[in-house]
Parts: sequence; C-alpha cells; structure tokens
Amino acid sequence: MITRNKFIRTIAQIGLCAAIGMSSLTLAAPHKAEAATSRGDKVISIGKKYLGVRYQFGAPTGTTRTFDCSSFTKYIYKKVGVSLPRISKDQAKKGYKVAKSNLRKGDLVFFWGRNGKGRVAHVAIYAGNNKLLHTYKKGVGVTYSSLNSSYWKKHYVTARRVL
Repeated sequence: MITRNKFIRTIAQIGLCAAIGMSSLTLAAPHKAEAATSRGDKVISIGKKYLGVRYQFGAPTGTTRTFDCSSFTKYIYKKVGVSLPRISKDQAKKGYKVAKSNLRKGDLVFFWGRNGKGRVAHVAIYAGNNKLLHTYKKGVGVTYSSLNSSYWKKHYVTARRVL
C-alpha cells in the first residue's frame, strides 16, 4: 500500500512539473514577438534619422550622404546586426516570406519597376500602419509612403522577414 501511494505521488509530481514546464513555454512565446517588434522599432528609429537624405541611384554603401533603396536598407539593417546583399533583388532572397496581411515593423517589402512586372526592382522597410520607409527618386530622398497608394499597391511583389 505504501509503495502504491508513493507511486501515485510520484506520478502527480511528474504531472505537475510537466504542467508548469508547458505553461512556461506558452508564456515565453510573447517574448519572442516582443523582441522582434522591438528590433523592428529600432530599424524604423534608425531609418527615420535619415529622412530627407537625397536619393542617388547606385549610391555607394557605407555612406549616409546619399542612398538608393537597397543601399539604405543594407546600411540600416547592418546597424542592427543583419547583413544584407547590396541589390534589392538579392535582398528579396533573404529571411523568409511574409504575407502582406502579416507584415510587422522592420519587414522588407519588395516592388517591381521598369525592369518588368514581378521582377524585384525596389525595396522598402515596413514601418507599421501601412507605411513604408524608403528612398526611391530624385527630389524626394528618404521618406514615408503609403503601402496602400495606387502605385505601391499595383507594384507589390513580396515581403521578407529578416529580423
């Protein structure tokens, strides 16, 4: 009888430990999302310091005097420890694909341009609230744009999460 009670107590303890362990796993999940969100916020915070910096196609990397779209994203993400290739079409192969409906701050958003429909020609940073942080033409420089504007909506290709 003592052996049976000891066995039942041991089973109960194992069950309690398992329940505590499983609940700590579910409680830990939001921390991962918070970490990703705070990194996204950091990307936006760094990027908005360059609002108004002029656009130059083929701008050299590592400088903050001028940017093109991919030199901008390469520079900003390097500040948070993420290494990206120089060209937007190559950046579109990094991280993992994210549905447009699941965008988070800091996700890279890609668009097609004159090089043909569906072929990546531009990259922007998703800034939340359907806003893009990017640079794309002379006279504008680093700026915010609406992802819902007719141009960006029509030219959308894909989005990638690299954080």
